[in-house]
Formats: sequence, C-alpha cells, structure tokens
Amino acid sequence: MAEMSNYLENALINATLRNTAYTSPTTVYVGLYTTDPGEGNTGTEVSGGSYARTAVTFGAPSNGVSTNSASVTFPTATGTWGTVTHVGILDASTSGNLLYYTALDASKSIASGDVFTISTGNLSVTLE
Repeated sequence: MAEMSNYLENALINATLRNTAYTSPTTVYVGLYTTDPGEGNTGTEVSGGSYARTAVTFGAPSNGVSTNSASVTFPTATGTWGTVTHVGILDASTSGNLLYYTALDASKSIASGDVFTISTGNLSVTLE
C-alpha cells in the first residue's frame, strides 16, 4: 500500500518542508470500501450490518515497509456488506481522515455471517 490520501500528502509536506507540526494519531483503523476511496476519500465505505472500522498495529519499518503486527478481524457481518474492493487506513474509528488506501489483491463479497480478516503481515505500507 503506497497510495496516500491528499490529507496525508499535505500534512507530510508541511511537516518536512514548512516546519508545520503534524500530530500522528495514537490509533489507526482499517476501513473497508466497495469502491476506490482515491486520494480524496470519495469512495463508498461499507456501512450497516455490524460493520465497524477495526484498529490495526504496525511493526517498525524496515527499508520503507511496515506491516501489520497482528491480525485485523472485523465484526461478524449481520447483513450483506457488498463486494469489498479496497481497504484504507484512517486516523479515527468514525469520520476522521484517510491516510493510506489500496485495492485488494482480490475483491471479496461479504454476506451475513461472514468474517473479514487480514492476517498478520498481510497489510503493508510502503514508502518509496
């Protein structure tokens, strides 16, 4: 995942080139999308059916790459969530700002009773 949101791009440029403070979030969350959120976070995030963004932790980066240090397991769907095509990393459990986003390697249709999990080490952020 190397796609950054406009929000994060501007924050990093301001912090590194303009001496403008950026306060990083204490917790980041994974959100699921049925359409590409894009740099402006204009995609369709899953809603309803017990959906909730899920907190994620990352290990220390190595050579510009950091991966999730524990599995990310979403609540059991109590309704149809649709076909999940993208994931995003956000700075709040609701609302907030999109930080990073990417398409899934394979889209996944989520029906009632399904559980969506991202295994340890399978979500990475890469800066090049």
